[in-house]
This record gives sequence, structure tokens and C-alpha cells, in this order.
Amino acid sequence: MIDTIEYGKNDSLRDEIKAYWSGRAATFDLSPGHEIFSEEEREAWHALILKHLGPGEGLSALDLASGTGVISHLMDDLGFQVTGMDWSETMLALAREKAKSRGRSIRFFVGDAENTMEPDESADVIITRHLVWTLVDPRASFAEWFRVLKPGGRLLIVDGDFVNTSWREKLVKKLAAGLEGLGLVKQDQPHKPADPENTFTSILSRVYFSNGARAGEVAALLRQTGFEPVAIDQELQAIHRAQAKNFSLLKGILRGLQHRYAVCAVKPGITGKT
Repeated sequence: MIDTIEYGKNDSLRDEIKAYWSGRAATFDLSPGHEIFSEEEREAWHALILKHLGPGEGLSALDLASGTGVISHLMDDLGFQVTGMDWSETMLALAREKAKSRGRSIRFFVGDAENTMEPDESADVIITRHLVWTLVDPRASFAEWFRVLKPGGRLLIVDGDFVNTSWREKLVKKLAAGLEGLGLVKQDQPHKPADPENTFTSILSRVYFSNGARAGEVAALLRQTGFEPVAIDQELQAIHRAQAKNFSLLKGILRGLQHRYAVCAVKPGITGKT
């Protein structure tokens, strides 16, 4: 883990992260686990959001690192007034086109999730999916999100540890590789460009959670920021079961074994919800 952040040095890292995800934009929605591929999965996501954030009822929601707008659309489904922020204009172009084609009034704009430039106490809800593990400075980011949330506002983080693997995961990966090598099972179709220079690995080695974003550590940093209460939810099986139907059998099993979680954190104070 990186204990100190050197901003001059990490400006280039942020640029690399932006370029990497911009390069993933064209095929991003083709991957199970990114876009929603069934009503079963959509309902499972809705249930998770309602569990931690409640119904939208016109509340303002900021979707950070919104990408092509998958989570923004789920929030819009539930009645939130959604703004999606991402620093990849390539992702946002796809997000705007998707919202237009579906008749959604979601606003998308370019911005840095680690320095949003949003007004103080302007959002009822902030939501992120698969952002925290990429943060260069989560302490500064969490402080920024705390600032932007209204008193009583809620932050919902959906993320995972994509570095460490349990012995069960290693066993399933080994079994899958063996069966694929024998031609007994088909490989899952990759929906990302080739990465001959191992850009992803290079980026991962330099972010804060280079050793894996564990739920307990994320929750601890949120409490240090001032969020309270902070709750960890690892009951994401309904989402994983729905996603698994679009994977090979073994990859579907693997998805359920990974350390994936939601963390809900509340900014102390009286909520603006009536």
C-alpha cells in the first residue's frame, strides 16, 4: 500500500488511468458485470440500492466514475435525480447516447471523482461502482465526498479486492484453465482490447490499494473521514447469480467467490429528505 501521495508524480498516473478506461469504452458494455443483461440482475441491483439508499423520491444523486451510465440508469429507475461524472469523455459520449436512446434525463459531465468541484452539501446521495480500488488518494477522495454530501447524506460504494485470491479462487482458476486447454469448456469471450504492455498491471501497482481494496480497510478510512455509521454488506449473491448466467460455469462460480462488497456510509446530521 502507498502510505504517502506525491501529487506531482501521480498526475501522470491519473492521466494513465484516464487513458486506460477511455480505451476500454468501446467494448465496456459488452462485458457481463458492466452492463445489465437481464431483468433479474436489474432487480437485484435495485434491491441493493433500495436497501442502503431507499427510494429516490427526487433526491439528488451523484454517480462518480459513471462510465457509460449503467449505475446512473439504475438510480434513475428508482426516482433519483442523477448526475453522472467521469473523466473519460469517450465513456461519457456513450453514456449520453444511451440516455438519449432510452429517453432518460440524466446529466453527464466530465469531472474528477477525487476533486469533483461540486458545491458544499449539494448531493443527497453519492454512489460509486468499481472506483475505490483505482483511487490514488482515497483519504482525500473520501474527504471530498464528505464535503459534497448534505448532512444525513449517504455514500454507497460497490467494489472488491481484485488483487488477492483465496485458495478456492485459485483452485477454480486452475480447473478452468485445464478444462479450456483440453477443449472441454469454451473460454469466456474477452471484451477488452489487448494490453501487451501490461498497462493495467502497471497502474494497479501504483494506486493506493495496490495490495487489494478490502472492505474493512475501506470502512476504516471512511470512519476516519467522519462518516458514521459505516456498514459493510457482502450479501451480493443475487447480483452474482444473475451475472453468472452470462459467464461460463466456472467463471460464474469464481464471481461468487471473490471479495466483493458494498459499503454504505452516512454523513452525520439531519437528512434533507422529507
